[in-house]
Amino acid sequence: MSTLLSLKNLTKRFGGLVAVDHVSFDVETGSIVGLIGPNGAGKTTVFNLITGNYRPDEGEVVFEDRSIKNLPTHQIVSLGISRTFQTIRLFQKLSAIENVLAGCHCRMKAGSLAGMFRPPAQRREERQALETALQELQFVGLHDDAEQLAENLSYGNQRLLEIARALATQPRFIILDEPAGGMNNQETAALIETIRKIRDRGITVLLIEHDMSLVMEACEHLVVIENGAKIAEGTPQAIQNDPKVIEAYLGTDEE
Repeated sequence: MSTLLSLKNLTKRFGGLVAVDHVSFDVETGSIVGLIGPNGAGKTTVFNLITGNYRPDEGEVVFEDRSIKNLPTHQIVSLGISRTFQTIRLFQKLSAIENVLAGCHCRMKAGSLAGMFRPPAQRREERQALETALQELQFVGLHDDAEQLAENLSYGNQRLLEIARALATQPRFIILDEPAGGMNNQETAALIETIRKIRDRGITVLLIEHDMSLVMEACEHLVVIENGAKIAEGTPQAIQNDPKVIEAYLGTDEE
């Protein structure tokens, strides 16, 4: 496998707090990788550094052999990186399909003038975007809810809608921030299959998740951070038995 994403000594400080402390790891093309750790470990900050929401104080973010650490978010999306968020960020007053169409927008080429006069090329592009949006809703199991307002969907289905919108950007690399949040056991089991199907489409997956059953079943490789620093990396089986990881989650006898 080739390396798709590489983090090299990635560091982020907020005043005197070191939120991410010289973190390095690679994500191989076609893999499902989990980034795990206790609450407040710095996991979402790592995601925000990858996607351009934050700028690193030190280190590099390399995607397909290109540094992206100083690129704005929209350029990072155009390169093929998409994400969901720990806190749901949908257009609650828009329908499910309108939310997914918002994800399609970054791949549309027509400008404001074409949008005003709607020449044939513009209309073809709009039809293609609609087809793509419907396909992504079908992919995550929300086809029947296409016309439902986002706010009327269950919390678990809103998570799936965010995934559909992220997929509509046509990514090669997708970052999922706690995708199982608010889901019951049946929904989580279905999500695991969806994550695998995303990988089978040729999209590499990096996720944060506190549901260890999902992590152990879906991920092929895990990276563990605590207090902003990487403490372990390896297969789920190896991580499950790593003394440093057990201590990070459960504490020592003295504690």
